[in-house]
Amino acid sequence: MSTPAYKPKTSYTLDAPIILPDGYCPTEKEDFMNPVQVEYFRQKLLKWKEDLLSEASDTLNNLSQENLQKPDVTDRAQVESDTSIRLRTRDRERKLLSKIEAALQRIDNGTYGYCEETEEPISLKRLEARPIASLSLDAQERHERNERTHRDD
Repeated sequence: MSTPAYKPKTSYTLDAPIILPDGYCPTEKEDFMNPVQVEYFRQKLLKWKEDLLSEASDTLNNLSQENLQKPDVTDRAQVESDTSIRLRTRDRERKLLSKIEAALQRIDNGTYGYCEETEEPISLKRLEARPIASLSLDAQERHERNERTHRDD
């Protein structure tokens, strides 16, 4: 996808690192995607990424230590089933990591928080619930309707 041409109306330069106040949560009363909001979402994304990478590392360590050679067929089947579930989960998280990276790139290029289709601001509630969102709620619903329509063809 191409980067939207729309840039925030207010341009901010960051001369010093931004320290978020304890318990800070973005509100509609602030300028949209002001430096504090941007830093809030950057930290939220980086924390999420760190958690996913830590879980992946834990899974890798557990898999390397786990003995798949169980004498009982039922035990072996259970271990294989658990391993398969963990690997599928890690695969989904790998895809999520690429979306987190894309969101961090949007922060770096100043387009984070703006819909890739309409170039309008994405609601703070949506970004809070899904910080990797690149489409507004309306655009996402249209996209999903189109997918369902084309999938049925």
